Amino acid sequence: MTAVRIGPRSALVLALVSVLGLMMLGWPFLLDVPDGARVDPPFLFLALLPLLMVMVLAEITEGGMDARVLAVLGLLSAINGVARGLGAGVAGLELIFFLLILGGRVFGPAFGFILGATSLFVSALFTAGVGPWLPFQMLVAGWVGMGAGLLPRRLSGRAEIVVLVLYGILSAYLYGLVMNVWGWPFMLGIEVPGREATELSFVAGAPVADNLHRFAIYTLVTSTGGWDTGRALTNGVAIAVLGPSVLATLRRVARRAVVVRVSEPG
Repeated sequence: MTAVRIGPRSALVLALVSVLGLMMLGWPFLLDVPDGARVDPPFLFLALLPLLMVMVLAEITEGGMDARVLAVLGLLSAINGVARGLGAGVAGLELIFFLLILGGRVFGPAFGFILGATSLFVSALFTAGVGPWLPFQMLVAGWVGMGAGLLPRRLSGRAEIVVLVLYGILSAYLYGLVMNVWGWPFMLGIEVPGREATELSFVAGAPVADNLHRFAIYTLVTSTGGWDTGRALTNGVAIAVLGPSVLATLRRVARRAVVVRVSEPG
């Protein structure tokens, strides 16, 4: 079942914001810096992203979400917010993603995207994690939920659980990788002439291959073997153990939440 249907206009808005979000996340690899020029992060993009996220959520939900689906979304977002607060800061223990993946799987890609964005927003309020990184976390978590909704619908039984476990592990590493792209220049600073920096720092204007090499080492050292692996293990174990029962519960709820998209007369 698809709880929130995406029309052509909504799909276009979501695609444009996703492309723009990728550009904002990957700005270190897209920046062309003349010799001796000052390098500043794209703060204008940082300010625009929250507005773009609001626009996407409004466009997707316009006429396509009734009170029952909204109640399910609010409940799952609240559960995820509390769950993330319980596990935050403990070796990558992230209890938020497995329910996000299962929700996207049952209710569809649009619902998964909205659930990912709202879950990270609610969890940030619970954990005092509001900051310039939050819109990017919301966007990337939205992609995780949307990806779960795009998995083949014909899967069922053990095959479905196996695929969801594999997706949970893969998405855990990809989430950490993408978020590291955003934080890398801020964590280690930007290497400029006349300033001492580490071998892992972002070098403005350097060839993309050089910066990719620095970023890959930075990610392996700081994230992949720790936080990302902890998140992947949490996702895999939670989906394998709780997935069948949670999927059955969500599908019972989904059968009661019938949504009809209302189109305004042209």
